[in-house]
Amino acid sequence: MDARVPAGHALSPVRLGALILPEHPGPNGNEIWQRVEQLGLRHAWTYDHLHWRPASGGPWFDALTTLTGAACVTRRIALGTLVASPSFRHPLTTASQVMTLDHLSGGRFILGVGSGAPGPDTEALGKQALGGPGSPAAERAERFAEFVALTDAALRGRTVDHHGRHFTATGVRLRPGCVQQPRVPFAVAAAGPRGMRLAAEYGEYWVTIGRPRDPGGQPEAAALGTLRAQLDRLSAACLDTGRDPADLRKLVQLSRIVADPYSSPERLRDLVGRCADLGFTDIVLAYPRRTGIFAGDLDSFERAVTTCSD
Repeated sequence: MDARVPAGHALSPVRLGALILPEHPGPNGNEIWQRVEQLGLRHAWTYDHLHWRPASGGPWFDALTTLTGAACVTRRIALGTLVASPSFRHPLTTASQVMTLDHLSGGRFILGVGSGAPGPDTEALGKQALGGPGSPAAERAERFAEFVALTDAALRGRTVDHHGRHFTATGVRLRPGCVQQPRVPFAVAAAGPRGMRLAAEYGEYWVTIGRPRDPGGQPEAAALGTLRAQLDRLSAACLDTGRDPADLRKLVQLSRIVADPYSSPERLRDLVGRCADLGFTDIVLAYPRRTGIFAGDLDSFERAVTTCSD
């Protein structure tokens, strides 16, 4: 679904997508993925964690397995992680799973990646976590850069021989390679300079949730100001690497930025226009949950996203 941008705003259409938490078992989950495709949304995503504190106490399933199920019951919508990280994933096993998902989906998979942060994933694994609990930010950034480079090489069909500080691989070559060539698209979540440089070097998308340590914690005007400043830094990172910033899609997870983004079609239209003015090409809204984080009214969600494209 390409959202119509209100008059007086940027002219390029913005592609709308949904975030569906991996908490829906069996046929019920399949029906939700099918429904967002029926609504005309362009992409659908899920979180990749061992567990997630805001949804603690309820079901929580593996992201890549969830997306495998979604790939088998949909036909058109792009599917992706928002986002996978090296906190508990190795780049070569991740690349193998991603290549498989790309084939199962018929070339509809997008690999969303991020550096990870201290929290439930690393705490759950303790010393076995790939980053280890308490890893400083500089070490996480270094590990993330190694993760992205190795995943990129493997998905391009190269033979990977690597003995780095964080990962090792000997003679790994994935066959038959990706459906999408030269590899599946990367959506790189980044707020800091090193991450943004990775987005400029490797990404087809850049992803933001605003302030990563406090998503949704700013008043709306301030939150939009944060996004504007991030986009300025991203443009600088692109220019430093010799890339045209216009070649990189910019995706914002809007439900982590503002409250009630789909409370009415008019509200969503206005937000789409503001995001388009800033330079965003893609907007993701959280699929409504009954309670807790991302709670919302399903009828309002469906009415807003369908009306927004009329």
